[in-house]
Amino acid sequence: MAETTAGPDRPSTVDIEVFVNKGPVTVDLQRPAPFGWWAAIVVALVAFIDRVEVNLVAGALPAIQDHFGFGDTVAGAIPTAAALAGVVLLLPAGRLADSGRRTAIVALVVLVWSVCSVFSGLATSFALFFITRILLGAAGQLYNPPASSLLADYYPSRSRSKAYGLERAGYYTGLPVGVVLGGVLAEALGWRGVFFVVAIPGLLVAALVLTLREPIRGIGDRLDLLRGGTPVADEHGVITGETSTILKEALALLEIRTLKGVVTGLALLYLGLGGLFYWLPTLLERTENLDYDAAAGLAGGVGGTGIVIGIILGSRIGDRGHGSRPGHRIRTAWSFLLLGAVALTAAVTLPGLPVKLTAIALACVGFAGAIPNLTAASADVVPARRRGMGFALLQFLLTLGGAAGPLLIGVVSDLVGSLALAMLALLPPLFLCLFVLRRTADFYEEDAAAALRG
Repeated sequence: MAETTAGPDRPSTVDIEVFVNKGPVTVDLQRPAPFGWWAAIVVALVAFIDRVEVNLVAGALPAIQDHFGFGDTVAGAIPTAAALAGVVLLLPAGRLADSGRRTAIVALVVLVWSVCSVFSGLATSFALFFITRILLGAAGQLYNPPASSLLADYYPSRSRSKAYGLERAGYYTGLPVGVVLGGVLAEALGWRGVFFVVAIPGLLVAALVLTLREPIRGIGDRLDLLRGGTPVADEHGVITGETSTILKEALALLEIRTLKGVVTGLALLYLGLGGLFYWLPTLLERTENLDYDAAAGLAGGVGGTGIVIGIILGSRIGDRGHGSRPGHRIRTAWSFLLLGAVALTAAVTLPGLPVKLTAIALACVGFAGAIPNLTAASADVVPARRRGMGFALLQFLLTLGGAAGPLLIGVVSDLVGSLALAMLALLPPLFLCLFVLRRTADFYEEDAAAALRG
């Protein structure tokens, strides 16, 4: 059993085994992040370099289209095919995240990204380029289940919005940074040089992941229980004798009502986001008569500013009311999403560059504020021993949604002859997402309590 001590002039502490193959350590139960924020920072860097690499194509897209000579439908198919390739491996990766050493898995995935990025720049035909992007997409989705599971173990529930906020900040900051770098480097070095440059920081991030110690599964939940005065045994959450199929395990997780609602809502949201961020620089280039490097810079700068503001606000509001207001995280996410959906509507319907940029910034604030709260909520309602598969399922379905966005816009653009009109197809999924999440908040407290019981 864990041993807890308390004194009148100091916070409660507990001597407990925290890391795999390490002895007990003394943990301050009153600290929101008892093991510090380094783990969240490293995972944020992983998410950042992933999105930078993926979105280099968006920033350099006009140059790549000019070189290989393909239309918008094929352009939209590049991220869609890459994402679908990753989907195939996500559920097996989720099971691996529940049984393997998660830090080693994440480091290996980042290393594979870097190699695939180099091969993208070396491609001598569009077919080779397309295949390389598919391989990178297959690897790019696999960091999420082990990395998200790590964060749930490093951070108790009351600080998870901030932890996942940092990860999502890295992820969504990487979107505009990738777009900007793609545009600027394509102009300065040619589109091939774009992919060589990003491989170097990828290797550095892979090395940083190996500085993290592997936590015992469920340690974050155990600290929550101990803080509440509930005795907890040191043995916890190791899966043995797994006999169910991957599909059955995934379907069983969807019986958790909150998780089902969050997954559905995020899938719809990512459909809109995927289409928006992939096509935004090209939209500005075509409608505002900007060079593609200027269009990429504007899209990235405005989007990045909105993302940072949204992450800060969403994480603080989500953690501050957690535990005192029923369904607070999901209701907070709903409010931010409403802002994002309304602002995106303005961005794709109202004329004028200043109006569009302002609306895009507000949309990014809304989306960035919602997503860490929804990610933390999904961690709260899945038992620790099943979180790898839970996050794999989450990533599986939201990737399907996100993969459809760029292709949908590309197809509609070619059909109607207008990219601006095609962007209107993003709006219905976002408002449907709001409807789904409104109903989901009522189930959160019951599902979170059940997850703590294991």
